[in-house]
Amino acid sequence: MTNQDQYGKYSAGRLPGLNCGLCGRKSCEEFARDVSLNPHEIEKCVHIGGTASKITRGECDSCGKGLGPDAVFAWKDSLGREFDFILDTFLHEPGPRETILPHNPCRVKELGIQQGDILIGRPMGMSCGCPVTHCGIAMQVDSVNGIIVWCVTGPLGPRSKEHKDIGYYSAQAYEGMVKDAHKELKIGVRYWFLPRRCMLQWRHSGLVNSITKTGNEYRIRVEGLMIG
Repeated sequence: MTNQDQYGKYSAGRLPGLNCGLCGRKSCEEFARDVSLNPHEIEKCVHIGGTASKITRGECDSCGKGLGPDAVFAWKDSLGREFDFILDTFLHEPGPRETILPHNPCRVKELGIQQGDILIGRPMGMSCGCPVTHCGIAMQVDSVNGIIVWCVTGPLGPRSKEHKDIGYYSAQAYEGMVKDAHKELKIGVRYWFLPRRCMLQWRHSGLVNSITKTGNEYRIRVEGLMIG
């Protein structure tokens, strides 16, 4: 395979599209150009070269394109820890849904946060403790209680567009679709799970308190979140 073929392979959709910057580039498009010159650069992408949901056969599914029928998951995160299922995003949404409560709920009113706003903040404390600043798009805003439901995205939006900083916050819940699971899902059970687009590809822990089956997939809500 030529370098140009390799570039075409990744620019066609195999790169995750998170623009997380962990490879040292501002965007997946910029990183794809590096891969076109040196295919081994793909190892710098934690979502493909060292992904937790890394598969031994088939295509990488970080971008949500779907897996081949022969795909096999390792079921380990980037630190080698086992997890039980992968939490995918809802169809046509830019990222996983997360319900959050700013440590200063008054910030929601002070900043005039509305649906569609680009936000940044960092989950801190027992609820999550992720060392990465999160970025997202507000989907629902409860200004009375200071609660926000947002879709977590990569950092490219805040880098290039106007955004609002909510500061530290507590992650209250995740919602999404489960297409791939290592164990049977039951309400009231705590599981280890991997958000498909987690930039660090670390497992999370949460209690499943809602399950709706849709065909071969499950729409679930997970609360009581922790990392590791």
